[in-house]
Amino acid sequence: MKKLMFGCLSFLLIALSLSAATPAVADEEKTLRALEQKLCEAFRSSNAEVIGQIEDDNYTLTSSTAKVTGRADDLAEAKNNEPHYDVFSNHDVKLRFYGDTAILNGITSVKGTSAGKPFAADFQYTDTWIKRDGQWKLVASHATKIVQ
Repeated sequence: MKKLMFGCLSFLLIALSLSAATPAVADEEKTLRALEQKLCEAFRSSNAEVIGQIEDDNYTLTSSTAKVTGRADDLAEAKNNEPHYDVFSNHDVKLRFYGDTAILNGITSVKGTSAGKPFAADFQYTDTWIKRDGQWKLVASHATKIVQ
C-alpha cells in the first residue's frame, strides 16, 4: 500500500511541476512571436531604432546569396529605406527552446522595391535568439530563397 501511495504521490508531483512550467514556456513563446512580428514591422517601416533594440550588437545574417552581414548593415538599410518593403511578414513559424536559447524556423514573405525595381520573394529562415539579463536578443539568422 505504501508503494502505491508513494507512486501516486510521485506522479502527482511530476504532473504539477510540468503544469507549472507550461505557462512560463507559453509566455516566452508569446514574447518571442511578438518580437518577431515587431521586427518584421520595423523592416517594413524602415524603423532603425526598433531593429537596433531587437538585434544583438553582434547579430549576423547569412543571406540567401551566402553574404554575411550584421546589425550595422540592417540599420543602414533601414535609415536609407533601401530596399523598401511593402510587405515583410513571417508565417508557418515553429519555435523550440533550449534553456535561454530559442530557435525559430519559418517563412518570410517580402515584396517591395530595390534600386527602383520591384521584387517579391519567400525565404525559409532560421532565427536564433538568446535571453540575456531578462531580454531576448536576436543573435543570428539564415535565409534561403524558396524557388517556385
